[in-house]
Amino acid sequence: MKSFLKRILFSTVAFIALSAHVYAVKQSFYYQIKVYHFKSDQQEKIIDEYLKTAFLPALHTKGIKDVGVFKPIAKDTSDRLIYVFLPLKKLTDLDRINTTVGKDKAFAEKGKPYLNASYNEPPYTRIESIILKAFASMPEYSLPKLTTPKNERVYELRSYEAATENLSLNKIEMFNDYEVAIFSKLNFNAVFYGQVISGGKMPNLMYLTTFNNKADRDSHWAAFGPEYKKISGLPQYQHNVSKNVTLFLYPADYSDF
Repeated sequence: MKSFLKRILFSTVAFIALSAHVYAVKQSFYYQIKVYHFKSDQQEKIIDEYLKTAFLPALHTKGIKDVGVFKPIAKDTSDRLIYVFLPLKKLTDLDRINTTVGKDKAFAEKGKPYLNASYNEPPYTRIESIILKAFASMPEYSLPKLTTPKNERVYELRSYEAATENLSLNKIEMFNDYEVAIFSKLNFNAVFYGQVISGGKMPNLMYLTTFNNKADRDSHWAAFGPEYKKISGLPQYQHNVSKNVTLFLYPADYSDF
């Protein structure tokens, strides 16, 4: 009887411990990346002013304390871009924010030049939206720990497309099991790693690493090579990236990142 009770007690304690471990696992954040496409300096000025004085302050009052705004280092005059990075604790927060921000009086007043732009003088050509879910190995975003002024920094946004959904999941598994740990060990100052769950170029994953400058970026990747070589040849992780798109960005002076 005592032996039976001991087994029951042991099983109960084990179940409680397992349950505590399960509930201790952090829920993954969701991220929206809004990409503004525009052509002129005037459009850029209107977008910047809107983001700086209306949109970001409104998000801050709604509980989104950190919002990223990034611009390409290389200028493309045919299609100019601004990236807005919005972290969300729950996917439903996106709808909540879109609804509540629109009712904010300060937002409506500060955002007038952008919000009330005429049909023949729009502040952008198009807006693109990408929704991501954070990897289990880094379920929350992180602010960069850098020492240089924002205009000197190099932020590297990478997108890894795959031929199939399963191969994309395989690459995400590779990140969760190995690559995120290598990036962390080498201090790549990653902001996020995420699986794209809605966007125009699926299946794919995206991640953002940050550096003090170009030389800092190059030295980090030089150190990454030997570490990555140890796992890149593993048979279970072959052919899981069909296209790598790399963008070099810098943060706007009003960006929280």
